Amino acid sequence: MTISINLNADMAEGFGAYDVGDDAGILKIIGSANIACGFHAGDPRVMRNVVREATRLGVTIGAHPGFNDLWGFGRRRIDMRPDDLEYMVAYQIGALQAMAAYEGERVTHLKPHGALNNMAAEDAEYALAIGRAIKAVDPRIIYVALAGSEMEKAGRKLGLPVAIEGFCDRQYDDDGNLTSRKIAGSVIKDAAVATRQVLDMVLNNTITSRNGKKIKCKVHSLCVHGDEPTGVATARAVREGLEKAGVKLVPLTEMPLD
Repeated sequence: MTISINLNADMAEGFGAYDVGDDAGILKIIGSANIACGFHAGDPRVMRNVVREATRLGVTIGAHPGFNDLWGFGRRRIDMRPDDLEYMVAYQIGALQAMAAYEGERVTHLKPHGALNNMAAEDAEYALAIGRAIKAVDPRIIYVALAGSEMEKAGRKLGLPVAIEGFCDRQYDDDGNLTSRKIAGSVIKDAAVATRQVLDMVLNNTITSRNGKKIKCKVHSLCVHGDEPTGVATARAVREGLEKAGVKLVPLTEMPLD
């Protein structure tokens, strides 16, 4: 039986005159794009350009909402009322839907960015607020969530399609959450190391923490961070490693979600 997996990347994280990451390069490698929606990064023109190129290459379009924190790139934790968070996420989905409409496409998935993702993984109210926003705007949107997280639980509770995400270029703690970026080595910059981690996730359904703990987990989608200078090289190495192992890479919309 052929194993299928989706490869996604966080992108469209430039702003105004500033470019962040090689969006054009990564789009040629991945199957699904997580597009910043203007709060932590991105702007209408950046979003429009990435949507256009993603559509041309057959890459599915996903929202990548974050906190309203351009200075901190959405990586600073912010305490909010759950209803305020819900509307903030819905607003960002709507912004990307508008850009997708230019190409006759739809937003197919949503993955929270940075600190919002980390907080929603642990906080049930945040996770449910994001899920309610998805359900209100378009309940067909796939909620992309860390395995065993409050986001996964919220998505299932709300009856949304849920995709479990693994990370190519991030270390994990023993509890299955991502290691803080404040800790040296938390971002994997060696493409060979990232590829070994990914193959273990996909072929053996196992994530190994930075302390060596084995965590059983079946993932549907693998993320590469497009803002990293090593993003394109990592994505290319991971894809080549998966293909050599006989794994089929598909858009998230074609991935069986069990």
